[in-house]
Amino acid sequence: MKKKKLSIIMMIMFVGVCVLGTFGLSSKAAAAEAPRVAINRLYNPNSGEHLFTPSNFERATLINYGWKDEGIGFYGQGYTTEKTAYVSRVYNPNAGDHHYTADPSEAEYLVKVGWHDDNIGFHMPFSKGQPVYRLYNPNAKAGAHHFTLLKSERDHLIKVGWKNEGVAFNAYDKLQ
Repeated sequence: MKKKKLSIIMMIMFVGVCVLGTFGLSSKAAAAEAPRVAINRLYNPNSGEHLFTPSNFERATLINYGWKDEGIGFYGQGYTTEKTAYVSRVYNPNAGDHHYTADPSEAEYLVKVGWHDDNIGFHMPFSKGQPVYRLYNPNAKAGAHHFTLLKSERDHLIKVGWKNEGVAFNAYDKLQ
């Protein structure tokens, strides 16, 4: 009798595993439908810095302090079972500058030399989406790095003296 109950329990578990595998709680179809997250882009006319944030509260607060809302810079990846790149945001209290990096070593180094971890970051698609270009202005005291999806913006900044640092991470240019 005990063997029969054990066999029935084992059969129920097997069927349950098969059902989960068929409908896939973590299937690629479910991952592809994960909601994207808007990453807002704001501009500080006093410092020349662009700031990116997924927080609508932070966006509204900065607009009240005089920052210009430039809309959505790009879209990040919402919760998914697929691999994503985490983009850290760090802040330089001496220059009043924010920096974004998908390289954990770079973020750790900047914090070690005095930058603050803002604890505001976002997930980006690891191998999907479009490249976000990173540029550096050797003449700026704040806002020395700039990030953009637009090749035309990247090319213009290079023409006026910015240094192209390649692709920082990938992002989506559309909500879906």
